[in-house]
Amino acid sequence: MKRYDRLKEIRRLDPERDFLRIYRITATLEFPWDITRALELALYRTYAVPSIGRLLAGTGEFSGRPQKRYDDTALLLDTVVEYGFDSESGRTAIRRINQMHRSYDISNDDMRYVLCTFVVAPRRWVDAYGWRRLSGHERHAIAVYYRTLGKHMGIQDVPGSYDEFERCLEDYEAEHFGWDEGGRRVSDATLDLMASWYPRPLAPLVRGASMALLDDSLLNAFRYEQPHPATRALVRGALRARGRAVRLLPPRRTPHYTRQNPEIKGYPDGYVVAELGTFPAGRRGAVCPVPHGRSATDSATAGTAGAGAAGAASDPAGSGSDAAE
Repeated sequence: MKRYDRLKEIRRLDPERDFLRIYRITATLEFPWDITRALELALYRTYAVPSIGRLLAGTGEFSGRPQKRYDDTALLLDTVVEYGFDSESGRTAIRRINQMHRSYDISNDDMRYVLCTFVVAPRRWVDAYGWRRLSGHERHAIAVYYRTLGKHMGIQDVPGSYDEFERCLEDYEAEHFGWDEGGRRVSDATLDLMASWYPRPLAPLVRGASMALLDDSLLNAFRYEQPHPATRALVRGALRARGRAVRLLPPRRTPHYTRQNPEIKGYPDGYVVAELGTFPAGRRGAVCPVPHGRSATDSATAGTAGAGAAGAASDPAGSGSDAAE
């Protein structure tokens, strides 16, 4: 297999019909490291909307259990990517997401905005730092994938195309980004969590590098000082250099899923999808609003006690790097 063979495959597929196949190729074979970083940044952006940042701070999850909050969010979202919307595991993950969201008074506009970040952030990150830019088929498929996820979450007035997702995001941020003490606390806790993944002496460097990736609208909303221009240039230049280096590597032969990432630290012995996340009192009954029939090819093995070990076996490196296996 050559470096651009999967892109050729993607271009032979129909983004409306084959959106899950295309998104899996993009997220687990072409850009696993980049998509992980992009989705981290996508969720981070939402803290700058005061209604979202204030709510997240009020749950206490970021101050009390930030690693679990990170792990559970990443694993629930990735379960749907790996097993699909109609699998038992995918339905369970969506049910858990809905149960948690419906335990709080979250507006449809805020929910739609969060969905928009999942569509727009990956395109912007990959186009800036990936080994190639996303194709039109990939942008289309990502939009359809998250349009479908929004339907399963009961979100109303979900944008239909990538361009509509991007316009919705930009308009919402222009109107709603602003200072909130709770949002700043969640932002600080997230930066501290990311720094904790590395040896302690490197923590200030990791935090500084993370800040260098934030745009001015985020920095202003959280009232952070502007990074030095040289720091920004160095960090962003290093990421672009990484992308050019990855382009020279052989293509990845096996998919790499989020559960295989070293940043997922809370489940060394595996996990059960139905037990991920939080269980606010009295709110266990929320389900996916879309009726499902059981698929004949249902993959119900996601999240069982051996999920972590299975992931390590399928990716010996287990590091989320783009090195060929």
